[in-house]
Amino acid sequence: MRTQRSGPRPFGRAGWLALALAIALAGPTATARDLPAGSAWQVPASGVIGVQEAYLDAAFWVARTTDAEAVLMDRAAIDARNARLLREDASMHDLAALPSTLARTQVAGWIEDLASPPARPLWDEAGKPVPKAALEAIVGNRALAAIPAQQVARYGMAVRRAALRAFPTELRVFSNPDDTDIDRFQESALFPGDPVVIVHASADGRWRFVVSPRYAAWVEADAVAEGERATVLAYAARTPYRVVTSAKPRTVFTREEPRVSELQLDMGARIPLANAAPDAPVNGQHPYAAWILDLPVRDPDGRLGFAPALMPRIADTAGDYLPLTRANLLRQAFKFLGERYGWGHAYNGRDCSGFVSEVYRSMGVQLPRNTSDQAVSPVFARTRFDQSSTRAERMAAVAALDVGDLIYIPGHVMMFAGRIDGQPYVIHDTNGGTILGADGEPRSLRLNGVSLTPLLPLRFGKDHDYVDRITNIVRVAKAQ
Repeated sequence: MRTQRSGPRPFGRAGWLALALAIALAGPTATARDLPAGSAWQVPASGVIGVQEAYLDAAFWVARTTDAEAVLMDRAAIDARNARLLREDASMHDLAALPSTLARTQVAGWIEDLASPPARPLWDEAGKPVPKAALEAIVGNRALAAIPAQQVARYGMAVRRAALRAFPTELRVFSNPDDTDIDRFQESALFPGDPVVIVHASADGRWRFVVSPRYAAWVEADAVAEGERATVLAYAARTPYRVVTSAKPRTVFTREEPRVSELQLDMGARIPLANAAPDAPVNGQHPYAAWILDLPVRDPDGRLGFAPALMPRIADTAGDYLPLTRANLLRQAFKFLGERYGWGHAYNGRDCSGFVSEVYRSMGVQLPRNTSDQAVSPVFARTRFDQSSTRAERMAAVAALDVGDLIYIPGHVMMFAGRIDGQPYVIHDTNGGTILGADGEPRSLRLNGVSLTPLLPLRFGKDHDYVDRITNIVRVAKAQ
């Protein structure tokens, strides 16, 4: 079971963004001695330093990678570590281990630990201040006083991709009127088939507070169907199944069963196959050119049911998780290249930690949800840095990076992709990206998406670079 943090966050994990950047801007000053001299960094028409068109293809990097197809961890080792992650990582929730009855202190603790009432002004999408009364009503909608002394744990399953929110509201709020990307109430997302424990309801009845294996937050009630504990927990273990290996394919359109028509599935989702005849129509269509998936649906009474849906064979899926190899890490990561950055899985996309999570999930590897938890998880091999770490130590670690290694700086994670002329490159989902311009002043690339960039030119302001701010390097493809 997840342990509580020492105190609540101001308003979701976004509340720490400013603090993370402030920390990043403090500390030792980097020099240009680690960068290639003069013309080695070419600036193409795009303005993204050091990136040529050929680099935007996974095959380019696979061809440069030593032992690209070597299996780094086998299925048994991955499964054993996933089990350890549930047992030993405080950010995870083992739903099977939760008691059948939850104490009020536990339920209230989850809710209050997620986010405390906003203490600073917030703005809406139109750039208008959100009235204090409106924020108080949103906070009150949590209905904390209605939590009983003992709450029965009810199990459910997500039936569509749905936002996980810091508070039970759809209202998007921002820390300043010019920022309409970082929604301070957005936390994460659920995906079809994700199991949850339902522990509370909002005062207006439109929201449920749920505990999923990687996160506890508010979700719209109609995104979750309630079912029996055994049925919910068994879904992820059913065989045979298909693993989604493309970025976000959709099932085929069907007017006969709208609940599974053009339903989006995201990379790494494991969906069991339906027990259906291969020669009989499914939702009005012959299934021979598709896979017949068995997807969760929400019945009119809110209960969990299942319905067959067709996933075209042209969509990238596999009969099992992909082997954990350097080549597959690159291929999977580049399938997201160019996708819009989505803080907390907003904009039907993902953020930096969501990006690396879903890449590894397609190989059966589970990661905690947030960068702060991924970077320090006790089950992964990692190299830690602090203020006493020297530049030489940091650069030695950068020189030792292997494909797929995760590089953490405050508030951000990048995946190492390889080297060109000895210079390290990363693929990452970023809403920024700053370099020094020809005048020596910081210039934002405004990448705002999954991007390939060289590592060393990336800056925190004029005098600090990303290497100075590395907190951890995690080698996921290695048992701790």
